[in-house]
Amino acid sequence: MRRAAFAIPGDITTPTGGYIYERRLLEGLRSQGRDVTHLRLGASFPDATREDMADAISQLARLESDRAVILDGFVSATLETRALAELHIPSIAMVHHPLAFETGLNADRREHLYRIERANLAHVSHVLVPSSATAAILTKSYDVVPERITIARPGTERPASIRAPVTPPLILSVGIQHPRKGHDVLLQALARLQHLCWTAVIAGKAYDTAHAANLARLHRDLMLGDRVRLAGYVPDAELKSLYRTASIFALATRFEGYGLVFDEALAHGLPIVSCRTGAVPDTVPAAAGRLVAPDNAAAFADALADLLQDEAAYSAYAASAAMAGRGLPTWQDTAETAGRVLDRL
Repeated sequence: MRRAAFAIPGDITTPTGGYIYERRLLEGLRSQGRDVTHLRLGASFPDATREDMADAISQLARLESDRAVILDGFVSATLETRALAELHIPSIAMVHHPLAFETGLNADRREHLYRIERANLAHVSHVLVPSSATAAILTKSYDVVPERITIARPGTERPASIRAPVTPPLILSVGIQHPRKGHDVLLQALARLQHLCWTAVIAGKAYDTAHAANLARLHRDLMLGDRVRLAGYVPDAELKSLYRTASIFALATRFEGYGLVFDEALAHGLPIVSCRTGAVPDTVPAAAGRLVAPDNAAAFADALADLLQDEAAYSAYAASAAMAGRGLPTWQDTAETAGRVLDRL
């Protein structure tokens, strides 16, 4: 087994999909009996300070020659290209989604991120991605040949308890408060459904504080009151309870490189309402949910209304979601895929 290192910036316990994926992958590789060092890099990536960049380059330079290194996507995308080109060991970029595809970037920022990530990807030995959609983007837009890409689909834990939906039906959305997650669209959609019976919870930390303030203001302006709770970060036990008691999972995302929360919803047998963007169509089976165009609150509201009002359709979607959930890979499957890549380098 090849020894490895995993270079991850910031706090690995941060409750976002990317950090959860990388933490579970690190644990899974170690559970194989593999020697994997965790390189704790500065939290300023992808906009690394001079000090954090120098420290990252120094830590990578000190790695033993018999290791390979997995680079978190923020690092692989923005590390100094010269340092990546001169790296003395094989490297794997863990690309959840290309940084230039983030929502809300101005043209100069988007071009800068695209240019440096494209240049850097030419120097890594291999690329791990969570979905075929991300692989297609890298092949089409970043000139990464398919042979250098491996899809390591995220694992999913099976629920420890059975569903217990509450009345009125709970609509659950899980995602950080960031423009890409489309919580503003969801709030606008819910405002169109005030005549129906439901409550909603939007769970996820305020990653973008300005956007979080805008969401709170929109919630107030739409007069959603107690029917919609902007919960912010919720502990794991509470989140599991929300999945267990929900009736519908809804995320009006503008783009996803994968979306762990969709698999969580499927594992709990929840019908899904989301958007046809990024990896969502590959992640959410057609029979398990309704996908609409991004940034279309009216269409999103119609899809929610159909599930709330048509019991037969709801039951069919729920059964398909539960079936799909039972077939999802485990985190050990994810680690085995990554381990095979390490050993082939």
